[in-house]
Amino acid sequence: MEALTYKLDMFEGPLDLLLTLIDKNKVSISDIPISLICDQYMEYIAEAKGLDMEVAAEFIVMASELMYIKSKMLLPKISEDEEDPRAALADALLRYKQAKEAAGKMAPLYALYSGRMIKDTDEISVDKTEVADQDIERLFAAMKHIIMQNTVMERAEKTHFTPLIQKPIVSVELKIIEMLEVLETKKVASLRELLQDAPSRADLIASFMGVLELIKVRRVLLCEDNGDEENSVHGSEAMLRLNPNFDPSSEENVEKAGD
Repeated sequence: MEALTYKLDMFEGPLDLLLTLIDKNKVSISDIPISLICDQYMEYIAEAKGLDMEVAAEFIVMASELMYIKSKMLLPKISEDEEDPRAALADALLRYKQAKEAAGKMAPLYALYSGRMIKDTDEISVDKTEVADQDIERLFAAMKHIIMQNTVMERAEKTHFTPLIQKPIVSVELKIIEMLEVLETKKVASLRELLQDAPSRADLIASFMGVLELIKVRRVLLCEDNGDEENSVHGSEAMLRLNPNFDPSSEENVEKAGD
């Protein structure tokens, strides 16, 4: 059975009533004038009519607590180190006030975020059906070797005149067409063979991006050729060949090409 919260007029409990009386009299929680607050509390209890007994019991218990504190404060102190009889009540009121203020701040946040749901991150497994595992260090070494060769060529051809017009932008699509023509002719070619004839750094980068795009859409497959160690970077070299099962009209390839 669902629990019900009863209220005494506009107050949700004895602490709520005490806090209202303290605010009304503009006194501090840490220095409660027990005599004044206790009298006003008893007046409110006396005027309340038709109370639910279970709820009224909570207010009556607090009334007895206030009377006990009031009587204890009338007695002379036995020692200077004696604890203030109002300390426990002041601590309870302070905690209640903090909770009430926090509830007021949390209510709009709950209304805003309570209906939201969190979706777990999807785990995407590595696809190894068409592309063989490759060592990233070998690919990096091959690319670095090609860049070094082209840098030497650029320095040899460099003149002392600064061009007035910037170099034209190299089209990745054009490089893709050129590399596809090479693969259709040679059937199989290494990454070095496809990139080593690039006339400039811009052509080299465009060609390398074209290779990555062709591998991404599976127009070209990456395989490993354990060939002559003298002609390879680390004894074996990544080889590229056309994918015989490539379907340019496939929705899967169209989606991957657009990513």
